[in-house]
Amino acid sequence: MTITIREGGPDDLPAILRMLDSSVEWLVSQGRTRQWGTRPLSGTGTVQAVERAMAEGTTYIAETDGEPAATLTLTDGPGAYLSHLPAPGEPERYIHWLASDRRFKGRGAGSALIEHAAEATRRAGAGLLRVDCYAGDDRKLVAYYEANGFTPTHAFAHGPDAWPGQVLARRVG
Repeated sequence: MTITIREGGPDDLPAILRMLDSSVEWLVSQGRTRQWGTRPLSGTGTVQAVERAMAEGTTYIAETDGEPAATLTLTDGPGAYLSHLPAPGEPERYIHWLASDRRFKGRGAGSALIEHAAEATRRAGAGLLRVDCYAGDDRKLVAYYEANGFTPTHAFAHGPDAWPGQVLARRVG
């Protein structure tokens, strides 16, 4: 098995949406419906949010043996939905929409993308890589990021249903 990472573009949107839908399907099968709901994200306003992130940053695709297995988009900041939190006070890069096709679960594509994002952050002259994620239920997603070198910094509640989130940071410089 070989993992390669390449820049993604608009033509990759269908594959990215399949990865997101695959993640939702897996979460539902685990009874973890609060993170991303129960319906495919490709049929919701998420499509525009993914397109916006792609336009604002750089999207990366991890391929396993030539097949798209995972994705993330790297931007200069978290976006307006976290504007109520303190700014880091230094240049940063921010991970959005990290997802994998669950057929490739456990093969390291997500971790490879995180390492690639850390290197891209270093190359850009920033010393801080941040991400936010769902922090409810058993906090497994927070633990995943911790296992990839991140430290929790700010907890937050988002939207009218107080979706529990966690911002995490990783020093890369």
